[in-house]
Amino acid sequence: MQLAFNERKILQDVHLTCKQGEVIGLLGRNGSGKSSLLQIIFGTLKASYKYVSIDDIFIHKGYHNNRIAYLPQHGYLPGNIKINKLAPMLVDNALWDDFTALNIYRLHARKTPNQLSGGELRQLEMLMIIHSKADFILLDEPFTHISPIQADEFKPVIRACAKRKGIIITDHQYYNTLEVSDKVVLLNNGCTKHITDNEELVTYGYLSCINR
Repeated sequence: MQLAFNERKILQDVHLTCKQGEVIGLLGRNGSGKSSLLQIIFGTLKASYKYVSIDDIFIHKGYHNNRIAYLPQHGYLPGNIKINKLAPMLVDNALWDDFTALNIYRLHARKTPNQLSGGELRQLEMLMIIHSKADFILLDEPFTHISPIQADEFKPVIRACAKRKGIIITDHQYYNTLEVSDKVVLLNNGCTKHITDNEELVTYGYLSCINR
């Protein structure tokens, strides 16, 4: 996969594999191309070269037929429609009971996104995406704007979702990403580095040290 802006190469040697049943943590410094990579996989950003496949079948647009779902960094829900009207548009019927049993939904189902705090809205946006019909889920900064307690509540939900879906997650709160991920990939100088030991994050200059 390759991507350049104004002849500046952002992504140049990227190889990423995600299987249903696992969580891939995607790390990298600001401007390394993490969000761009997720958008290319999803199909909303055009790359100079890409090959995205599911079951060895080329996927031109990941969002076609709900094969891939994407949580962007910024809110995506319209602000003036009630949550209980929006949720059925996104949530898989097979997962509806699981979704509606969540406390965050029961508390705010009759409200509109405009009536929620940033943290409450982020929770609902993420939960709708991971309970969608998609086989693969891309989460861009899911822990942003939520409290540490809320983040800890989300991790088992992500793990439960990963039993039936493949998930790629990126967040500047690297410790949350490391905790929830089965495998870690670092974007460094436009290339993917597959991390087998967290100490490599120091070697590649992503972290100054590993907090244990």
